[in-house]
Amino acid sequence: MRELSATEARLIALRAQGFGTPRPRRATRDDLRSVAGILRLIQIDSVNVLARAHYLPFFSRLGPYRQSWLDELAYRDRALFEQWGHAASFIPTEHYPLFRHRMEAGNRWWRALDPERRAAFERVLDEVRERGPLTVSDLQSDVRAKGWWQWSDAKMGLEWNFAHGRLAVRERRNFARVYDLPERVFEAEVLERPGLAEVDAHREMVRLAAGAMGVATAADLADYYRIPVAAARRHARELADAGGLEQVRVEGWPEPGFLLRGAAAIGAPAAATALLSPFDPVVWNRKRTERLFGFAYRIEIYTPAARRVHGYYVLPFLCEGELAGRVDLKADRKARALVVQGAFAEPGRNARKVAAALSRELKVMARWLELEQVVVVPNGDVAARLRGGPV
Repeated sequence: MRELSATEARLIALRAQGFGTPRPRRATRDDLRSVAGILRLIQIDSVNVLARAHYLPFFSRLGPYRQSWLDELAYRDRALFEQWGHAASFIPTEHYPLFRHRMEAGNRWWRALDPERRAAFERVLDEVRERGPLTVSDLQSDVRAKGWWQWSDAKMGLEWNFAHGRLAVRERRNFARVYDLPERVFEAEVLERPGLAEVDAHREMVRLAAGAMGVATAADLADYYRIPVAAARRHARELADAGGLEQVRVEGWPEPGFLLRGAAAIGAPAAATALLSPFDPVVWNRKRTERLFGFAYRIEIYTPAARRVHGYYVLPFLCEGELAGRVDLKADRKARALVVQGAFAEPGRNARKVAAALSRELKVMARWLELEQVVVVPNGDVAARLRGGPV
């Protein structure tokens, strides 16, 4: 069994995630399409304190680009579709057959419905069928939801039908999903492709996850598409026996890793530098992030302010192939400023070096977000070294 050093594993992972080549001088729509194909999944999140999370992985790999291009790829070109992948995700439309089994099962959405609720959800579907594309606000029930996590009957009905593939997302309006019948969203050939049986879909998901992750344990592979660990472990071994994957030992890992046959760290991105969304595939699996980078990461959005360590919306900072710092960012759109609410170097990192690289990246991000200046709050060991001011 081949052995990989911790450094080799890290560089293989970064290379697989699209950090193997320098950013283009000027990104294009085709570059976005390429990144989406590399990542397989782009997690969608509503938090907009900086920029919505699904736009950030493309910036991390490509630098500035037009955010409208992602919307066009998804809602005009239909190169991507929304469904439950790794949480709510954009997924390349070519992978639609992989998710038919999941849609048929409803992604664990109330597999058993009482007759009254099923009838209500059927009425919701009939409303969309008769009236055309609808948002939740278009279809609010008379009894409105109360409380933080309770949804109205309209919302539950739309989401249940969406999870079961009976509705699709046509577009978004002010980030709200607009639901429509799949046959009015997708080309006929997309819906005519036969779906894969669950066992075959899981096997292909493991293969795709291995390509996207570079090197990963069976549990890591399972997490990428959120499939059972036992299934991922079985399929990873099958693929290794068939020659598609290679089982390896990785320095410091308690379990074997799997990678695509022949993958190596040659030409890997030792100098890769980027700000990463909390929902970037490089860091969304916190246990794997700690194994690969020695970087213990926790998103603190849902932590009470008094108990936060680094801030509200903290982005890991990838500096020359290492997660060397973290920065709490906010886009103050009224003041047209990118506000650095805290900036920290990881223990043992050179704070001066981290600050210099971070300053450059912050200015690039500010320009991308059409902000005019970087404002630095004196919080954290890197903050005092950052260069704020006009961009």
